[in-house]
Amino acid sequence: MNDYVTVCGMPGSPYTRKMLAVLRYRRIPYRMIINGSPESAALPAPRVPIVPVLKFPGETAVRVDSTPLIIALDEAWPERKIAPADPATAFLDALIEDFGDEWLTKAMFHYRWAYEADVEQAAAVLPRWAGTTLPEAELRESGRSFAERQINRLWVVGSNETTCSTIEASYTRTLQILDRCLTGRRFLLGERPCAGDFAIYGQLTQLALFDPTPMALTMREAPRVVAWTQVLDDLSGLQVGPDSLETPESLADPVRELFAEIGRVYAPFLLANAGAIESGADQVRCEIDNAPWTQQPFPYQAKCLAVLRSHYASLEDRDRTRVDRVLEGSGCEALFA
Repeated sequence: MNDYVTVCGMPGSPYTRKMLAVLRYRRIPYRMIINGSPESAALPAPRVPIVPVLKFPGETAVRVDSTPLIIALDEAWPERKIAPADPATAFLDALIEDFGDEWLTKAMFHYRWAYEADVEQAAAVLPRWAGTTLPEAELRESGRSFAERQINRLWVVGSNETTCSTIEASYTRTLQILDRCLTGRRFLLGERPCAGDFAIYGQLTQLALFDPTPMALTMREAPRVVAWTQVLDDLSGLQVGPDSLETPESLADPVRELFAEIGRVYAPFLLANAGAIESGADQVRCEIDNAPWTQQPFPYQAKCLAVLRSHYASLEDRDRTRVDRVLEGSGCEALFA
């Protein structure tokens, strides 16, 4: 077992599912531990109490945060790396990954805790993963209190009466765009998956495969996306060639539509959130898709913008120009002005 990556997480965590799918695609041996189980008690505490946590072979500490985890896995295991070799393509992939991780999660959290049927299912199932042997009365009480805590945390992702229609409209458009992106290609940037695919997949494991309200919506709008999500769960048998990815110059129009959606909804939020953090404001207030948006500031997403800007600034001039040509007119260019 010293050669295995240890993963501690939950089936209802999009980021746990994201990392498990990455490990399967990478063909990296791992063992899975359910967070809260007796086995998880033996692991060191993470620096931030989030899931999943990963423990690499030979290390005593655990690591968190799926984006740097994917980079660390690329550095430690040379075969079937996630990051594109082309720097411009790698940057575009990073932007898609951030959109999946940080914007689509708003839809995931919103649908799960804003609709009665979804709350009922989540309260019934999620707490039981770490307590399948507990008495039924205890599990019901655990589910009730868990749901109450999560509903009270909707403000964290920005789901409220002001923002809910914007979140839902963006999710529907994203499904339609993904359906077009996946017509004629197996993954977003070509014939193998990148971090952006796995980030979107992680959120879809809940939106398309678990929570009743978005699951029905996803099936109605894009059954192709439902099937794609199921396929991404285990890509260990995928054969990858040396020229599996498109270049920025050859990106299909639907992929460019995805960047337009990122620029339409996520870019204005990132800029407004960063401004609120910088000024010390207690609310993010802006307009997204011609509608008001308000939520409490989110420091981690200000960090996400800083990381994206650092990545953009590190590109060679030629590659930055190639990125700019893809993002021109999308709204994303405002992030790097």
